[in-house]
Amino acid sequence: MILKGNQRSGGRQMALHLLNNVQNEHVTVHEVRGFMASDVLGALNEAYALSKGTRCKQFMFSLSLSPPAEEHVPAKLFENALERIEKKLGLEGQPRIVVFHEKEGRRHAHAVWSRIDTEEMKAINISHFKLKLNEIAKSLYLENGWKLPEGFRDKNKKNPLTYSRAEWQQAMRIGRKADDIKRELLECWAVSDTKESFKHALEEQGYSLAQGRRGLVAVDVHGEVYSLTRQLSKKKSELEIRLGKPNNFPTVDDVKTSMNRKLRKLFKSFADDLNLQHEKETAPLMQQKATMIQGHRKERAALERTLQNRWPTEKQRRIARIRNGFKGIWDKINGRYWHNRSQNEKEAWQAHKRNEKAREHLIFTQLEQRQKLQSQIQQLREKQRNEKKALFHDLSQIKFQDNFSEKDYLPTPKSKDNRYEELRRAELGFSASDTSLDEPEI
Repeated sequence: MILKGNQRSGGRQMALHLLNNVQNEHVTVHEVRGFMASDVLGALNEAYALSKGTRCKQFMFSLSLSPPAEEHVPAKLFENALERIEKKLGLEGQPRIVVFHEKEGRRHAHAVWSRIDTEEMKAINISHFKLKLNEIAKSLYLENGWKLPEGFRDKNKKNPLTYSRAEWQQAMRIGRKADDIKRELLECWAVSDTKESFKHALEEQGYSLAQGRRGLVAVDVHGEVYSLTRQLSKKKSELEIRLGKPNNFPTVDDVKTSMNRKLRKLFKSFADDLNLQHEKETAPLMQQKATMIQGHRKERAALERTLQNRWPTEKQRRIARIRNGFKGIWDKINGRYWHNRSQNEKEAWQAHKRNEKAREHLIFTQLEQRQKLQSQIQQLREKQRNEKKALFHDLSQIKFQDNFSEKDYLPTPKSKDNRYEELRRAELGFSASDTSLDEPEI
């Protein structure tokens, strides 16, 4: 499974992310261990309070565990992976929180540890954790017979789950995948051997060369800026050999102005029609998705009620085997008490394992249903991405008028994020006026 971790602060922000049931279809708090508090927000408040006795600012270590989408991974395998990770990173015995998220037919986990050693009152140093996590991640793929992601074989083919936050956000702002953008720029570089041919190849894909703050960049029709050294994995000197000095190119602002002149009436009408068409195509599937999520939540709640209602009856039956008074004394003498006690312990453990198995069976059944729907959604998204890509390519060949703004034709995700944020805050009891995501007051 893909392992991505980092040292961080921001207890409240982390709680909002872990308990976010707006962007996640199901959220399950699997474990809160080693804290006096039994809830996520209280535990992270506690970790922050402990950190105030040290100089440590990044008092948490946060980790996401993402298995392959097509695999049904039981909770036990996640727990075993966490034990290996704790031993490798030196976090054994540290307080931790484990939360499962389910989204788009796949389940992944988040774990958060407190880095504060309460005996020494200092933060545990976690060195080279990215290399260690990568080593464990690769071994988990091999041990479980999962297909290795391309990123483990070819460093130029990264799994989307390993992209940085900045890469994801930039790709999401224009509704395209980060790997699509990177591949297009790499293809332009591969098919050209001169400055002019590279420039023309970029223009065919809707990009323009510009002088950035730290070297040459590509600017797309939306005004998004991509560093060529990062996207092409080339040194600045290698780019200058083929393309020349950056100061020979127009600035990013000049290119954006030129791009704005290219777009306006035609693109706005085309994009409006395309967005409307996509909304109509997506609406039935989104309604089906919402109905399925609500149905799955009701099924899980019903199962929990069944398990909780059954437990007292079984418990009472076990209690009835243990007799009181003189009969109880006689049972201890003839050994009946010890036999019944052993039987009760065995039955209680079997009941616990039965309940655990029932929960996981329901989760995996629902995941299969959700994955079938997600397959339809993915096919539609892929079709819509191809349609947008074709439109972007056509637009790069046409001269447009000026005064163009991206928000005129594509809705920005900011309002969507704000709506998510309000719902997330309401879930945790935060007021709408409380915009701070700093550490909570203890």
